[in-house]
Amino acid sequence: MIHTILLKHRPKGKPSISDFEFIKEDKELTITDGEMLLETLYVSVDPYLRGRMSDAKSYVEPFELDKPIHSGIIAKVIESKNEKFSEGDYVSGRLDWKTKQVSKGEELHKVDPSKADLSAYLGILGMTGLTAYLGLTEIGKPKEGETLVVSGAAGAVGSVVGQIGKILGLRVIGIAGTDEKIDMLKSKFGFDAGINYKTTNDMKAAIKEAAPNGVDVYFDNVGGEISDAVLFNINKFARTINCGAIAVYNNTEVPTSVSVRPFLIKNSALMQGFIVSNFEDKFPDAIKQLSTWLGDGKLTYSETIVEGFENIPQAFIDLFDGKNKGKMVVKV
Repeated sequence: MIHTILLKHRPKGKPSISDFEFIKEDKELTITDGEMLLETLYVSVDPYLRGRMSDAKSYVEPFELDKPIHSGIIAKVIESKNEKFSEGDYVSGRLDWKTKQVSKGEELHKVDPSKADLSAYLGILGMTGLTAYLGLTEIGKPKEGETLVVSGAAGAVGSVVGQIGKILGLRVIGIAGTDEKIDMLKSKFGFDAGINYKTTNDMKAAIKEAAPNGVDVYFDNVGGEISDAVLFNINKFARTINCGAIAVYNNTEVPTSVSVRPFLIKNSALMQGFIVSNFEDKFPDAIKQLSTWLGDGKLTYSETIVEGFENIPQAFIDLFDGKNKGKMVVKV
């Protein structure tokens, strides 16, 4: 039996279970030369998938209705007629939300379970870690002694950004939505300070208190009012890295915010958005550095692992309520 999850409706606002369709097919999959049969083990759910569920213009084509959704997946090779992969190999790449599928191996990479947990290749040693490392170093260009603020700091990318900031000698402040997450940022990930935005009445003042010397680098994972408040505290030549905007992904109207231009002009500051594939040529060196730090114990990570293929849509929806600590992964 093969289970598949399709996009049934384009969500209006926050996605719901009814936007997805579950189908079962009682059939045997066969492979031909150059192909292999894969069994899905772990599925990554990420906020950016929300954008692909809309048909608005973006940096990547939207998902098609009544077709399988796809994201980062770890799979096991069950059978292979592809010379690059053998039965028993584990692979990582963008694949359909199916329990089993046939692939030609294009854009799939072998991963080694002896070096790290398989789920880590969807997180700290995958796109999550690459996004954190390359966004911070290539755009943020941090210098020792500077102050780094990270929003969505308890999430997959944010928690890695903060740790890298500490490795590079920065003062790091994390913004998250519960006291438990703030405690985790400081005790597990080494952040210097944290701000619970849900219990803070004046974010501008809270950021100023946590960053008395101002903000030099802001790694923005959320957008919205939190990012507006950071602008009031940036230093001259500050760099803002626009990685995500989860605070506004489900808006049904165009969001309003303060104008960034006066802040950027008077501070000679930089603000740049990016997608991690902009730096694809730097992936090998970045993964090597992340692996070294992980092996040396300088980096750690947190995962929220949900059990069951049928729970993929709910795990994705839960991202928008902040129910994850670190990377959200579904174990099939």
